[in-house]
Parts: sequence; structure tokens; C-alpha cells
Amino acid sequence: MHPLLRFTLDLFESAPVPEVLPPVVADTSTLFRHPRANRETRLCGTLIAYEFKRGKRRSIGFVVGPQGLAVRAPQWVALREVESALQEKSAWIMRKLGETRQRHERLLPQRIEWRNGTTIPFLGQTVTLQLDPRHAFGAVGAQLQTDGPEPALQLALAHDATPEQIQDAVQAWLMRQARRNFIERLDHFAPQLQVQWRKLTLSNAGTRWGSASVDGSIRLNWRLIHLKQSVIDYVVAHELSHLRVMDHSPRFWDTVGSVLPDYAALRRQLKDDAVPHWV
Repeated sequence: MHPLLRFTLDLFESAPVPEVLPPVVADTSTLFRHPRANRETRLCGTLIAYEFKRGKRRSIGFVVGPQGLAVRAPQWVALREVESALQEKSAWIMRKLGETRQRHERLLPQRIEWRNGTTIPFLGQTVTLQLDPRHAFGAVGAQLQTDGPEPALQLALAHDATPEQIQDAVQAWLMRQARRNFIERLDHFAPQLQVQWRKLTLSNAGTRWGSASVDGSIRLNWRLIHLKQSVIDYVVAHELSHLRVMDHSPRFWDTVGSVLPDYAALRRQLKDDAVPHWV
């Protein structure tokens, strides 16, 4: 493996100081183009326009995200070394770009049209939104009805409510359900893993489902509430397991497997399931 390589899918690393480079000429034949592309290369026969930045770092890093490929490099690394690293890992980069594009395409049909009668996923089931201005539903603004032919989320909103008002009301309800659900599952798995969590924070991250700190703080993405309970349980158990093992070593996965023997299948499902796109 090239000694300078370090590749990551972490989209939240700090932005390094940019290098002034000539602009890339637009080319509609480029299959993968980052919106801030300033360099191009050809990988596996495909022209790739990527964002290139330099900064205070020790290695070359690849960031493959929804916008495309971004490359980070130390100030002292020559451009020919960057190109060599790209060519060395070209198959990996192309595979990740393809996977990211497929995930993005799966999300496109998942955009929600905020209106009466639209549907959203909740705990893996389809729930229909119903505007009902006659009720306040215990002053919380929304109530889930499950006694009809299909689940319905009744919202205390006028029939002419704006899409923004409907979205805000639904998000507030979903976040309440997420916090209740997550706390219940944290309390369920923590004793089995012999750990103690101390604080739960709901995350709004675009790509990260959860994180854990050594002080017992847990962050979970509230959008998990769209997914099946078994998938939520995987993320909860995953983060709690980090309170025992703060890496992804075999010992960590053994810890996860001690409470969820089918964690590998649930992990794949988490990657494959489409979550609605909130705008």
C-alpha cells in the first residue's frame, strides 16, 4: 500500500487551506464531477473532476461523498505523488463513487411532498399525513392513529397549511418519537453490554448515524426513526459497544455480536435502506 494513503468517508473533517489551481474546463463527458472541481484525472478509463485542497496533514486523503471526489494532501507532497496515489487506488475510488451515486439515485424518489395525504416511513411502516384542524391532540400538535386500515399521523393544522408548517409539525413529532425510542433501546442494551450511557443528543447530520464519547455521551441521528426497529437497534448497540471498545477491531464487532448476532445483515440493511430527503 502506498505509504501516503489514508482514505476516509468522513465528510466532516476540517477544511484545509486551499491551493490556487487553474480552473477545470467544463466537460459534459465527465462522468463524475465535483461541484468545486479544480483538477481532473482519468481513473479506470473514466474522466473524474475532483476538488483538490492542501492543508496541515500527514497523508493524502480521499473523501467520497454525494458531491463526488475530494482529495486532501499535505503541503509538501508533489502533485505527481497525488496522481500516483489516485491511480493506485483507482478501483476503490470508482467503486465508492458508483456506490454513492446509486445511494443518491435511490434517495431521489424519497423526496417528500409536504401536503395532506402524503406518506412518510415511520419505524419501517408507511404512515399517511392527515391535516385535522379540529383537534390539538393533547397540545402536542400530532397523534398517530393505528386503528384504521393503515396508520395515519393526524396533525393539528389547517387544510391550507403551508408545506413548511406541515414539515415542521411532522419533524417535531418524529424527533419526540425518536428520543423516546432511543432512550428505551439504550436502556435495554446498556445492561447487556455492561456499560452506562449518560447523555443522549439527537443529531441532524447528513451522513452519520451516530457516535459515542468516552464520557458516556451518545449522539444518534433522529432520522433513524424512519427505519425498522431492528436497524435502529443495530445503531444503538453499535454506539454503546464503543463505550467498551473505541475502535472497529475484531473485539469491537464481537461486542456488538454479543447482543445482536445478526449485526452484519443489519449493517448492510442500514446502508441499503433509503431515508426520505428532508429539505
